[in-house]
Amino acid sequence: MNIEPINIETIESIFQKNTADFNQTLPLHIANLVCVRAGKAMPFTREEISAIDKAPIDAPVAVNFMGLATDEQADRRHHGGPLKAVHQLATATYDKINAEFGLKVRVGTLGENLTTEAVNGLPEMDESTVCIGDIFQYGQDKGIAGNGEDSVQLRIVQPRRPCYKINDQIGQFTKVPNIAAWVSKQGIAGWYFEVVRDGMINADLPVYLIERPYPFATLETLWQLSNSKEKFAAEVIEPWLVIDCLEESWKKVLVKKIKKG
Repeated sequence: MNIEPINIETIESIFQKNTADFNQTLPLHIANLVCVRAGKAMPFTREEISAIDKAPIDAPVAVNFMGLATDEQADRRHHGGPLKAVHQLATATYDKINAEFGLKVRVGTLGENLTTEAVNGLPEMDESTVCIGDIFQYGQDKGIAGNGEDSVQLRIVQPRRPCYKINDQIGQFTKVPNIAAWVSKQGIAGWYFEVVRDGMINADLPVYLIERPYPFATLETLWQLSNSKEKFAAEVIEPWLVIDCLEESWKKVLVKKIKKG
């Protein structure tokens, strides 16, 4: 996904696409959870510590408002917390990096907690198909209505901003160009969830989309708007500013994209 000019017609097209893809009768079984990962803070480059390298968890793990109970973040100023509680990344990101740079970077290297696989002929969960405000349930259908079920529910609140640690993490094994900048330009760094409902999570659970209040608000569109050099009509930006769950720093960026006059 390269950043290109975007306008109200593009947003309407995306709205229609996502309505066709996922806005069927909800809840909708859209994927299966194939891996859950967590990491420990360990010595890293530049005399720092990091928990960016995530390893698979074989047993069910508790999830609360701060994320997975066994997961750590070394830099709490920029990582972790209620608005970055859980990170998901499409496996296609690794395919794209490896194809672009001739590498063999393995899944889990870039800090994601969750990996999913699409089902029922639906698209994969990635930046072009998931939206700010989407709530997903990782667990059995019987728990969707609540009633004490411990299935985890997560809401997307922001994209992930790639940082230099992506370069350092991959650069430990091979000398490569500035991959973080390339990932940022492509807009394929994944997204962060806040936890709507605590519970237990483990691999092989079904994933249900249970709410999609903002079908226009794909991560792809947000990334394009935020990183474009263009200014936009207020009608393009204002719908984003009323999304309660969108993390505030992204709204501040978007306000600056409104064309004056």
